[in-house]
Amino acid sequence: SKFVNDKWMIKNGFLTDVQENKPWWWNIKVQKLNLSAPLILLPEVSCQKAIEILQEKGYDQAPVVAESGLILGMVTLSNTLSSVLAGNVEFSDPVTKVTYDQFSKISLEDSLGKLSCILENDHFAIVVHEQMQFSGNGSSFMKQMVFGVVTAMDLLTFVSRNDKK
Repeated sequence: SKFVNDKWMIKNGFLTDVQENKPWWWNIKVQKLNLSAPLILLPEVSCQKAIEILQEKGYDQAPVVAESGLILGMVTLSNTLSSVLAGNVEFSDPVTKVTYDQFSKISLEDSLGKLSCILENDHFAIVVHEQMQFSGNGSSFMKQMVFGVVTAMDLLTFVSRNDKK
Protein backbone atom coordinates (compact mmCIF):
# COMPACT_ATOMS: atom_id res chain seq x y z
CA SER A 1 0.00 0.00 0.00
CA LYS A 2 1.02 3.64 -0.35
CA PHE A 3 2.01 4.26 3.24
CA VAL A 4 4.91 1.81 3.03
CA ASN A 5 5.96 2.76 -0.51
CA ASP A 6 9.09 4.93 -0.22
CA LYS A 7 8.61 6.58 -3.62
CA TRP A 8 5.04 7.60 -2.74
CA MET A 9 6.28 8.89 0.63
CA ILE A 10 8.99 11.01 -1.08
CA LYS A 11 6.62 12.31 -3.77
CA ASN A 12 4.14 13.44 -1.11
CA GLY A 13 6.74 15.02 1.16
CA PHE A 14 6.60 12.51 4.02
CA LEU A 15 10.06 11.05 3.59
CA THR A 16 13.45 12.23 2.42
CA ASP A 17 16.87 10.70 2.00
CA VAL A 18 15.81 7.09 1.46
CA GLN A 19 18.09 6.04 -1.37
CA GLU A 20 21.33 4.65 0.03
CA ASN A 21 23.48 4.95 -3.10
CA LYS A 22 22.21 8.29 -4.32
CA PRO A 23 23.50 9.73 -7.58
CA TRP A 24 25.54 12.94 -7.28
CA TRP A 25 22.54 15.08 -8.29
CA TRP A 26 20.01 13.58 -5.82
CA ASN A 27 20.14 16.41 -3.24
CA ILE A 28 20.55 19.32 -5.66
CA LYS A 29 17.61 21.73 -5.57
CA VAL A 30 15.11 22.05 -8.43
CA GLN A 31 16.06 25.74 -8.80
CA LYS A 32 19.42 24.65 -10.28
CA LEU A 33 17.59 23.43 -13.42
CA ASN A 34 17.35 27.08 -14.59
CA LEU A 35 13.89 26.59 -16.04
CA SER A 36 12.47 29.19 -18.37
CA ALA A 37 9.27 31.00 -17.46
CA PRO A 38 6.27 28.99 -18.61
CA LEU A 39 3.60 29.98 -21.06
CA ILE A 40 0.37 30.28 -19.05
CA LEU A 41 -3.15 30.06 -20.41
CA LEU A 42 -6.21 31.58 -18.76
CA PRO A 43 -9.24 29.28 -18.45
CA GLU A 44 -11.37 31.18 -20.97
CA VAL A 45 -8.90 30.63 -23.84
CA SER A 46 -10.60 28.54 -26.54
CA CYS A 47 -9.23 25.17 -27.59
CA GLN A 48 -8.51 26.58 -31.05
CA LYS A 49 -6.58 29.55 -29.63
CA ALA A 50 -4.69 27.23 -27.24
CA ILE A 51 -3.61 25.05 -30.19
CA GLU A 52 -2.50 28.13 -32.15
CA ILE A 53 -0.57 29.58 -29.20
CA LEU A 54 1.17 26.31 -28.31
CA GLN A 55 2.17 25.68 -31.93
CA GLU A 56 3.30 29.26 -32.53
CA LYS A 57 5.39 29.37 -29.36
CA GLY A 58 6.76 25.83 -29.76
CA TYR A 59 5.32 24.39 -26.53
CA ASP A 60 3.81 20.94 -25.99
CA GLN A 61 1.98 21.91 -22.81
CA ALA A 62 1.05 24.85 -20.65
CA PRO A 63 -0.44 25.36 -17.19
CA VAL A 64 -3.97 26.75 -17.03
CA VAL A 65 -4.14 29.34 -14.26
CA ALA A 66 -7.14 31.41 -13.15
CA GLU A 67 -6.66 35.18 -12.82
CA SER A 68 -6.79 34.66 -9.05
CA GLY A 69 -3.62 32.58 -9.38
CA LEU A 70 -5.31 29.22 -8.72
CA ILE A 71 -3.59 26.51 -10.76
CA LEU A 72 -6.36 24.63 -12.56
CA GLY A 73 -4.20 22.08 -14.34
CA MET A 74 -2.25 21.47 -17.49
CA VAL A 75 -3.26 21.48 -21.13
CA THR A 76 -1.27 19.53 -23.71
CA LEU A 77 -1.21 20.05 -27.44
CA SER A 78 -1.71 16.36 -28.19
CA ASN A 79 -4.71 15.95 -25.85
CA THR A 80 -6.34 19.12 -27.17
CA LEU A 81 -5.88 18.07 -30.80
CA SER A 82 -7.08 14.50 -30.23
CA SER A 83 -10.11 15.70 -28.23
CA VAL A 84 -11.14 18.09 -31.01
CA LEU A 85 -10.54 15.52 -33.75
CA ALA A 86 -12.52 12.86 -31.85
CA GLY A 87 -15.43 15.26 -31.51
CA ASN A 88 -15.28 15.32 -27.70
CA VAL A 89 -14.83 19.10 -27.68
CA GLU A 90 -15.35 21.92 -30.14
CA PHE A 91 -12.67 24.38 -31.24
CA SER A 92 -14.71 27.11 -29.55
CA ASP A 93 -14.88 25.31 -26.15
CA PRO A 94 -12.78 26.73 -23.31
CA VAL A 95 -9.46 25.03 -22.76
CA THR A 96 -10.66 23.90 -19.32
CA LYS A 97 -12.59 21.10 -21.09
CA VAL A 98 -9.27 19.45 -22.02
CA THR A 99 -7.25 20.43 -18.94
CA TYR A 100 -5.63 17.70 -16.86
CA ASP A 101 -6.52 18.50 -13.27
CA GLN A 102 -4.40 15.72 -11.78
CA PHE A 103 -0.84 16.99 -11.58
CA SER A 104 2.09 17.09 -9.21
CA LYS A 105 3.57 20.26 -7.80
CA ILE A 106 7.15 20.71 -6.68
CA SER A 107 8.90 23.72 -5.19
CA LEU A 108 12.19 25.32 -6.13
CA GLU A 109 13.61 24.15 -2.80
CA ASP A 110 12.75 20.48 -3.34
CA SER A 111 15.48 18.06 -4.39
CA LEU A 112 16.04 16.58 -7.82
CA GLY A 113 15.67 13.23 -6.06
CA LYS A 114 12.09 14.08 -5.14
CA LEU A 115 11.51 15.31 -8.69
CA SER A 116 12.91 12.04 -10.04
CA CYS A 117 10.39 10.08 -7.95
CA ILE A 118 7.52 12.23 -9.25
CA LEU A 119 8.64 11.84 -12.87
CA GLU A 120 8.62 8.05 -12.59
CA ASN A 121 4.81 8.20 -12.72
CA ASP A 122 4.01 11.64 -14.13
CA HIS A 123 5.03 13.19 -17.46
CA PHE A 124 5.66 16.57 -15.84
CA ALA A 125 5.54 18.50 -12.58
CA ILE A 126 4.49 22.10 -12.13
CA VAL A 127 7.16 24.06 -10.28
CA VAL A 128 5.52 26.46 -7.85
CA HIS A 129 6.82 29.21 -5.64
CA GLU A 130 4.88 30.28 -2.57
CA GLN A 131 4.63 33.97 -1.92
CA MET A 132 3.05 35.76 1.03
CA GLN A 133 0.53 38.37 -0.03
CA PHE A 134 -1.17 41.02 2.09
CA SER A 135 -4.59 42.52 1.55
CA GLY A 136 -5.65 46.09 2.29
CA ASN A 137 -6.82 45.21 5.80
CA GLY A 138 -3.43 43.73 6.68
CA SER A 139 -4.44 40.07 6.54
CA SER A 140 -2.00 37.78 4.79
CA PHE A 141 -2.20 34.57 2.83
CA MET A 142 0.15 32.31 0.92
CA LYS A 143 -0.27 32.29 -2.85
CA GLN A 144 1.29 29.73 -5.16
CA MET A 145 2.70 31.05 -8.40
CA VAL A 146 3.71 28.89 -11.35
CA PHE A 147 7.45 29.17 -11.79
CA GLY A 148 7.87 26.56 -14.49
CA VAL A 149 7.04 23.14 -15.85
CA VAL A 150 9.63 20.41 -15.54
CA THR A 151 9.82 17.13 -17.45
CA ALA A 152 12.06 14.09 -17.38
CA MET A 153 13.91 15.58 -20.37
CA ASP A 154 14.79 18.66 -18.28
CA LEU A 155 16.21 16.44 -15.54
CA LEU A 156 18.07 14.23 -18.01
CA THR A 157 19.55 17.27 -19.78
CA PHE A 158 20.76 18.72 -16.47
CA VAL A 159 22.32 15.42 -15.36
CA SER A 160 24.03 14.76 -18.70
CA ARG A 161 25.44 18.30 -18.98
CA ASN A 162 26.73 18.31 -15.43
CA ASP A 163 27.74 14.67 -15.02
CA LYS A 164 30.30 14.47 -12.20
CA LYS A 165 31.39 10.90 -12.86
